Amino acid sequence: MQLARVLPIVYRILQPNFPNCLWSGDRHSQAIALTFDDGPHPQYTPQVLQVLDNYNIKASFFWLGACVNRSPALAKAVSDRGHWIGLHGYDHRSFPVLSPSELKESLGETQAAIYNACNLLPEQVRDVRPPNGLFTPKTLKLFSQWNYRPVMWSVVPEDWVLPGVTTVVQRVLNQVQNGSLIVLHDGACGGQDVAATINILIPQLLKRGYQFVTVDTLWQQDKFHEIKRKRP
Repeated sequence: MQLARVLPIVYRILQPNFPNCLWSGDRHSQAIALTFDDGPHPQYTPQVLQVLDNYNIKASFFWLGACVNRSPALAKAVSDRGHWIGLHGYDHRSFPVLSPSELKESLGETQAAIYNACNLLPEQVRDVRPPNGLFTPKTLKLFSQWNYRPVMWSVVPEDWVLPGVTTVVQRVLNQVQNGSLIVLHDGACGGQDVAATINILIPQLLKRGYQFVTVDTLWQQDKFHEIKRKRP
């Protein structure tokens, strides 16, 4: 069963119930975030970097620690270009099946791999996207205790099942709106098509007036509007 038609509904249900997660940015701004999960991959990630370089766009990458350890020079190349780096766990195991100590170890090992490859301190890499988007209230409570920031999504075109470049592009274009947080994959599942996808998608989004920002920028927007809401 393909989830692409269901995920927008899931988003609308989950987003208001878990407001401490980052689901999207400012609905009054055309800033959107392009994000990539499951890398870095020795073949697909360089292809993504080339497209991003061509358009001078910054994206956000949520990495697996095991992949960083396999391709440290590639990880450094991504970081050196100014892209935002987040955590996706060490080996893509779903967080709810891990014990608290296993989850803490998975995230800590991934931070260590990123530090060794990119010289980014753990406190600089604290955005976490759960593998498969699976989490529980307990997961979020642990993130808060450990000073991690949970990053979710608003547009998920299910590219990991390889429905074809045209289909993925159309799904994104149909769903994108101000503040969208778009999830693509540059890992073993979905990475085959990702460079071709964004090479078509980016110019069409630019033509619509969207600006590409990092996840950190969306957090800053969220914090700014929270302060405004709390003012008397």
